[in-house]
Amino acid sequence: MISNGVNKKIAVFDIDGTIYRKNLAFELLSELAWMKIFPKSVKDELVRLYSNWLEHEGTYEEYRNALVKLYIQNLKGCKQDDVIEASRLVIPFHKDRTYIFATDLIKKLRKKGYTIIAVSGSPYEIVREYNKHLKFDAVFGSVYEVDKLGIYTGKTIFEPTIHKGHVVKQYAIENNLSLKDSYGIGDTESDAKFLEIVDNPIAFNPNLNLKKIAESKGWRIVVEKKDVIYEISNSNSKN
Repeated sequence: MISNGVNKKIAVFDIDGTIYRKNLAFELLSELAWMKIFPKSVKDELVRLYSNWLEHEGTYEEYRNALVKLYIQNLKGCKQDDVIEASRLVIPFHKDRTYIFATDLIKKLRKKGYTIIAVSGSPYEIVREYNKHLKFDAVFGSVYEVDKLGIYTGKTIFEPTIHKGHVVKQYAIENNLSLKDSYGIGDTESDAKFLEIVDNPIAFNPNLNLKKIAESKGWRIVVEKKDVIYEISNSNSKN
């Protein structure tokens, strides 16, 4: 990972709401209900949760947490192979539903030789499948325990949303990557932990909590609406 004795630079991306325009966990839950791996009631609950969020009944972070809870509640006793298959079926239909800003930034950083990773709260199975399209150097997602037969036990092993900053630091150290001139881009407060350790933090389409954090720390704030990309003026900006 080292070129000419100089550590390579790192760029860190969230996925849901940052690269992908919706939520990978939502798509996976929907597919698992369609395949009858999860009960039909899951589909109804997904519609209810999404409608509530659209109608401003709760924050995006509350909506995301509700998706995680719904996934965990229905995962125990399921085969990991079924979740992998559902992930394989979902991605081809959604892989190109990305934000222009993120897509262009990825291309720009690749040309400059950055090591690019993603840290997501969505299940690792679908994050890994999505990475066949992204082709990032590494991706991290939520990991749930399986037994010797490949059946989910219902236990959570790893939740990146709680440890995003630690995940990035550890990966950088283990792979001789430099945080100098590093980039980070995310949309909710769970991303703040890695945004605060990079040189070029970007709050992209931030929810209210991340917007407040970004304003207080002088981070760059970028908004993409339809086909228009603009920046919110930040008097405390350090970039």
